[in-house]
Amino acid sequence: MTTTTAVRTRRTRPLLNKVPEVTVWFWVIKILCTTVGESFADWINTRLGVGLVNTALIFTAVFVVVLTVQLRLKRYVPFAYWLTVVVVSVTGTLYTDILTDQLNVPLWISSAAFSALLAAVFGAWWLRERTLSIHTITTLPRESFYWLTVLVTFALGTATGDWTLDLTGWSPGVSVLLPLGLIASITLLWKFGANPVLSFWLAYILTRPLGANIGDWLASPKVAESPGDPTGLALGTLTTSVIFLGLILATVLYLTATRSDVTESRITPDHEAAHGLHTPGDPRRERVALAGFGVLAVATAVLLIWAHGQPHATPAPEGDAAPTVQLPPGQAVKKFPPAKIHALKARASTALKDVRAGNTAGAHTAAKSLRDLWDADEASLRPLDGTGWTFIDAQMDQVLKTFGIDHSNPPMAPAKQEAELATLLTDLR
Repeated sequence: MTTTTAVRTRRTRPLLNKVPEVTVWFWVIKILCTTVGESFADWINTRLGVGLVNTALIFTAVFVVVLTVQLRLKRYVPFAYWLTVVVVSVTGTLYTDILTDQLNVPLWISSAAFSALLAAVFGAWWLRERTLSIHTITTLPRESFYWLTVLVTFALGTATGDWTLDLTGWSPGVSVLLPLGLIASITLLWKFGANPVLSFWLAYILTRPLGANIGDWLASPKVAESPGDPTGLALGTLTTSVIFLGLILATVLYLTATRSDVTESRITPDHEAAHGLHTPGDPRRERVALAGFGVLAVATAVLLIWAHGQPHATPAPEGDAAPTVQLPPGQAVKKFPPAKIHALKARASTALKDVRAGNTAGAHTAAKSLRDLWDADEASLRPLDGTGWTFIDAQMDQVLKTFGIDHSNPPMAPAKQEAELATLLTDLR
């Protein structure tokens, strides 16, 4: 009898919702977090030279720590909650990048796999809790499902966003418009009467490519790859990360002070209906809105197919990109900072060492790291010497081609890889 009373007390104890109220501030800070997830991961991976896998391991450990703190809290705390979102955004992005860049998994497969995983998580969540609403995150199981869902949505948003860019060839500035338009359309359908839970999670997924595209646009160089291309603001990944982390901190401090996003009502899992949390909407409007979601999906697919069929503004070079201007060894990098050239030489040397040792996987990884670092340094190096940058870029492309990176051809023989890496190191000396 004592045990029964204890269980009943534990079940009916009033709990506070662990998730903030979905206000305008929720969406603003969510987009800020997704931008940081893209830019900060790129900065640590490429600019610091930590590497993709090592960066993912670091953030996985950080994620475990911050999530443990978040789960142990008894109520919604803005700083802890949004710190967890920031870390999840970086971690989810890195998982997709590993599949794409390290394991060479096509983006359409990653998108399909994460979609299936998300459906499975939603299914398990619904079967156990009979609700997917974020207004009732009042128990440990529900919060665990919630954070698992958030992690998968970031990975899915990364995969679908990158896949869209691959299909269309759109620049970062233009690519912002698609997720922005889709979110606006979902908002209108929700206002009309669409299922609020479905509308929320669709918009939640789309904020990831929106924030990432904004980050890419801010960090990308001002110099266009070809005439007529929109250009970025050349802020760089570090500056973009610092700006958005500052905005996140300011917003969190505001929310902490005002408590404007705190769900004040106390909720018991056994009495959610009494709080009006499952009040059904107009079934007819929900069906019409569901059809609207279907039309939106078809229209998006048609747009992507059309864009894929158009000449891409920034295609990856597939032909022979051998330098058209010949410069003596060291001349091309004469105006570049020695520290940056040293970092490039270190990665090229690692790739060459692995090729000579027969370490195919290691050489391929080192070549990708070399590519990532070179791309990240474009904004700072190209304005210093356009001719020198073009010369090295062409030789860099020759190296990548031998590894089948950013090209459709399979990897070439180790002897060819070794020769092109040796030429690149000569040009960098």
